[in-house]
Amino acid sequence: MTSLSVMGVGKIGGEVAYLASVLGIADDICLYDIDATLSRAQALDILHTGIDLSVSTDPDDISEADIAVFSAGRARTPDIKTRADLLSVNLPAVDECAGFLEGYSGVLITITNPMDANNYYLHRRCSIPRERCIGFGGQLDAARFGRYLEESEISGDAWVLGEHGEHQVPLFSSLPEDVPENIRNEILGKMRRSSMEVIRGKGGTVFGPAWHIVSLIRTVAEDAHTILPVSCVLDGEYGVSGCSLGVPAQIGQSGIEEIIEWDLDAWEEARFMEAAEASCALCRRADE
Repeated sequence: MTSLSVMGVGKIGGEVAYLASVLGIADDICLYDIDATLSRAQALDILHTGIDLSVSTDPDDISEADIAVFSAGRARTPDIKTRADLLSVNLPAVDECAGFLEGYSGVLITITNPMDANNYYLHRRCSIPRERCIGFGGQLDAARFGRYLEESEISGDAWVLGEHGEHQVPLFSSLPEDVPENIRNEILGKMRRSSMEVIRGKGGTVFGPAWHIVSLIRTVAEDAHTILPVSCVLDGEYGVSGCSLGVPAQIGQSGIEEIIEWDLDAWEEARFMEAAEASCALCRRADE
């Protein structure tokens, strides 16, 4: 079985730990939060399901896990315009948890926003090879994209690359029918606003992110070799270096096994390079 550590066990982190437990993906879990009372409560709540598993709240156990999830920090609220605005707010949480990941030999999954910048920063700060640093966001963006395609009666598989934020890049060129630019822009606008309706209505996104995060954890744990849209630290792929950005990648037990380079059309290429510029700028700020 798989051991899992979750740093930051609030709404999303707690839900991820719970789902990974009840779905039988992890049988050894470490929960850490700056609020020790919350960590203890979440651990007890999971143990009270009666599932046969081990639950620790000792931060020394974080680095022993096969898979570590970083979900600590402040979540986006209606007052926070973009995910990028959370950089300075969440860097202290990133630095604190980085201290538990020195010499980490497992697979790290970064969730905390701005996710791309935090994934890049943890790779650099903890000297974890880029192949073992996976940023989460593309699966959730793709699920939202898929719903908007259905509403527009457009068939095909939904893929989203680029930044997990304002500069996300839905792929239309891979769809079986040509989608005019005005429809592309309309759908992209909806995607950029999609999370805010949930945030305003219930205070934050939980179910969607947690489900896809656990699916990513399962892909790693089961060595599934599945191609997913995830944020990877790029070193020349797609002509980009010095940042983490959403691209298709084959995921298995060792993390990112291969970054897949797909051809993009002119509309997608322009927006992907805008995403790269924005992400690289944010990564430089985090790295200063």
